[in-house]
Amino acid sequence: MQVPLWLALIIVGYLGVKLIRPPAWLVAVLLLGGFLLADSVLAPAIDSFLK
Repeated sequence: MQVPLWLALIIVGYLGVKLIRPPAWLVAVLLLGGFLLADSVLAPAIDSFLK
């Protein structure tokens, strides 16, 4: 069974918020920070570090 990545991320995110109950500001900072880092000059460095 193949699940699209966006659907898997939505499910994991929903379960994480429901089970761990992080503050809303922390969720917003992580989402915004990840979005901004993905399109920055640091993206290639982060990508090579994670591989």
